[in-house]
Order: sequence, then C-alpha cells, then structure tokens
Amino acid sequence: MSERNKTIPESPKEEHRFRAGYERMLDRLRDGASELTWENLQQELDDAVEFEAELEEFTKDELSLLRAWVERDLKEMRHYLSAGGEGVATWLGIDLSMLSRRVVESLLSIADRSVVERERFEDDLEAARADYVEGEMAAPGRMACVHCDAVVELEGVARIEPCHQCGHRYFTRVSV
Repeated sequence: MSERNKTIPESPKEEHRFRAGYERMLDRLRDGASELTWENLQQELDDAVEFEAELEEFTKDELSLLRAWVERDLKEMRHYLSAGGEGVATWLGIDLSMLSRRVVESLLSIADRSVVERERFEDDLEAARADYVEGEMAAPGRMACVHCDAVVELEGVARIEPCHQCGHRYFTRVSV
C-alpha cells in the first residue's frame, strides 16, 4: 500500500468521519480570506487542519490526507474554471440541487474568490497536482477510470471505490 493511502477510511463510520472533516475544511475555506492566493489558501488549509487537530478526531496522517484531498479538489476546480469551464455544477458533473446547501455554498464561494491572481494560483496548484485514487475522499461528481474510461458518479462527498467495471484504482474528474 502506498504511503499516501495508509489511513484511508474503510468502514462506514470512518467514511462519515472523513466526510464530516472534509466538509468542515471546506466551510473554513469559504469563511476565510477574501483573496484566494496560493499563500492565503495554504494558510487557510493550515488553519483548517489545526482546527481539526484540536477536535482530536484525526491522526496527523489522517489530517494530511484530508488536506491533500481538499487541496486536490480545489486545484481541479480552478484548473477547469480557468480553462473556460462553465461553472462548478458542470465541473462536478451533477445537479447542484443534489448536494447539501453547505457544500454548494462552500464550493461556490471558493470558486468566486479563486478568480483573483488566477495565473499565479494556476501555476502553484499545477505543481501540487495529484491523481484521484481509490480510498480517498472526493467532492461529488463524475469520475472516469483511467484504465477503462468507465464513469462513476459520486452523489456527495464520498470515498472513491475501485472501478466497478475493471477494478482499477485511478480516476480523473469528468465534466459534463
């Protein structure tokens, strides 16, 4: 098992715990700095991780995973939007009415602020690019297996399961 996947949520209780932590981190980013520069994003993520650490629900490794997953999803969203994507709903590949109001507000707020310093943010996020891997938590939407192109829809923040068609573990986000 790779270093990155040592503490993936395996039980429904663990998945719920990770989902709640992921959503709290999005909330903190939504309520954070008005300018979403790379430095501000890193500080907001640090603050969100510190907040989660104070709750004492997660180990340091689990907090690192949560941070990486949130950062990856935000990076993917920014990349899509800066490439001329139509909006968060299209990037997610789902109807926003399916999501909780809290998640929608967080994602839309972060997307609105991400317009600031677009080029610098894009360059920095590209350097931190990560793949979607089975076992990780991810924002809702459509994912495609990189092995067989089968599409999987995540209806909410959820743990990524192996491809249902070929069992492969790696995915990319698919827009509508």
